[in-house]
Amino acid sequence: MDPRAPGRRTCPGVTAELFVPEAPTLDDRAAILAPLAAYNRAQVPETVREQVAILLKDEAGATTGGLWATVAFDWLVIELLVVPEELRGRDLGTSILARAEEIGRAKGCVGAWLDTFSFQARGFYEKQGYAVVGEIPDHPVGGARYFLSKRFG
Repeated sequence: MDPRAPGRRTCPGVTAELFVPEAPTLDDRAAILAPLAAYNRAQVPETVREQVAILLKDEAGATTGGLWATVAFDWLVIELLVVPEELRGRDLGTSILARAEEIGRAKGCVGAWLDTFSFQARGFYEKQGYAVVGEIPDHPVGGARYFLSKRFG
């Protein structure tokens, strides 16, 4: 049986069809997210959710790196942080992260959290005061994915 094929499953009073699309769309994601977001808002109705970006620009004004984060549930969630290889070693990552934390504090965040892989920047984040709060071994196989957080205080 093709694992993408629709499958009808029934429970008393409920019929649901399982379907695995070959190419999921952003509309599919939005349809899944909508009820979850509504539920979350009902649990924490006054939560601020907004994007934070700190951009590294070159001489031509093109974005070459930086930070992308979300303020959600009173925490700064750092989703992306990259300094181009040729600019590393100049404390740009430290400056970007410090600025993001300032923004998070100003928006009422109690801390920041992020994830990184074993082949990325765990040591960098630990030097900035972040602590490992979770790990997924063998993600990817032979490595690990780490979740780190830092409370502001």
